[in-house]
This record gives sequence, structure tokens and C-alpha cells, in this order.
Amino acid sequence: MSAKRATTVDQYIESAPSKAQPHLRKLRELLKRVSPKAQETIKWGNPFFVEPRFLFAYSAHKNHISFAPSAESMEAFRDELATCDTSKHFLKIRYAEPLPEILIRKIARHRLKAVSARDDDNFW
Repeated sequence: MSAKRATTVDQYIESAPSKAQPHLRKLRELLKRVSPKAQETIKWGNPFFVEPRFLFAYSAHKNHISFAPSAESMEAFRDELATCDTSKHFLKIRYAEPLPEILIRKIARHRLKAVSARDDDNFW
């Protein structure tokens, strides 16, 4: 990533490593289709989808992108994520691998449904 922090998602993607950009664009478009009413913004230096609470975020790294829906959403798909590179909060996708679009779509829909069902105003 460049030394200057991006202030828009477009700037973030443009400043990402060239090998990351196709994955970032595809992931962004997939998430926009799942949550068309969500606002895209940059928070803590990364693209976020909020509605008005946190839905998901993603980021570019040296050798992979990370998709961050929530720990609860990751846990809900633990069995399907068993062969993926994950942590408690992230799905990591190496640039040499295709995006697991169906799985990401499922996780994103799950997250959107969980956030929509909440009564509180907490961001997280």
C-alpha cells in the first residue's frame, strides 16, 4: 500500500498492489450485490461496508486479501471454512487462488441478516 492513506474505496483499490486489485474489485462487487443499501467507507485505513453498523471489511496485504465479516459469522461457517486459511475474524485469500465467491456470498448474507435483526445501535 502507498504511504498516503486512501480516503475512498476507489483510492484504496488503486493504491493496492497490482496483483491484489482484481481480487479487491471482485470482492467489492460481490459485497455490493449482497448489501446494496450499505454505505462503503474507509475506516482504520480499510474499506468497510456499514448499514449503519459494521457489516464487513476487507484489506489487501503482500500475498493475500482478507475478508472480515465478524467472528460470529466466521464461526457459523466453520465447517465450510475448514480448508480455507482463516483466523477468528478473517478469511484470507491468496492472490494465486480464486475468490470462494459462493462461500463469501453465504457469509455476507448471514452477516447482513444478523445485523438487520439487532435492536441495539452499537457499531460492532
